[in-house]
Amino acid sequence: MFLHKIDDELALKLVEPQDAEAIFDLTEQSRHSLREWLPWLDVTRTVTDTQAFIQAARKGYGENRSMTAVILFHRIRKERVKATKVQPAPENLASPSSLNNETAGLISFNEINWANKTAQIGYWLGSQYQGRGIMTRAASALTDYAFRELGLHKVEIRAAVGNSKSRAIPERLGFKQEGCIRSGEWLYDHYVDHVVYGVLDSEWAVNAPREK
Repeated sequence: MFLHKIDDELALKLVEPQDAEAIFDLTEQSRHSLREWLPWLDVTRTVTDTQAFIQAARKGYGENRSMTAVILFHRIRKERVKATKVQPAPENLASPSSLNNETAGLISFNEINWANKTAQIGYWLGSQYQGRGIMTRAASALTDYAFRELGLHKVEIRAAVGNSKSRAIPERLGFKQEGCIRSGEWLYDHYVDHVVYGVLDSEWAVNAPREK
């Protein structure tokens, strides 16, 4: 099973059937904000819909053409750490078995093209988890995984022109803006143009964010 610890707060794990309730609850809590830029909210009305999505996602993973991961957020209580002067045990931080983990969102290789050695990353984050740098770190980790572990040549991220929050992720990570796809997606009652960002393995090797 895919499991990747990013740092003391974050980890990525392959989506599983038992994640359905948490993912659906997060969808419900963030429905209004997510619907502005994501096309699937109106067809995700019950936990059964989320279960069907997970089943399709795992089928794509099994066929080696996509990968969907849950973003796990471990909320470290700074007050407790300061009071006890003892850091939480490393094995408990962002571990899938930790009771303190929270489902913060999803990130995925929406498509892996093995012939061309490319992948497209997609993501969404619950509204209450925004503003913490979570998605930037998750996208960086998945991009790094694409190059270091999968041996891919290029990673792309596409976002609607007006979706400034989503566009900020690849821009922050040093992806290059490569062009615009007109009417790239039908969003409920209108088309939106998509900006395409890309980064090559050679560029990432030089400019990838490093831990301080």
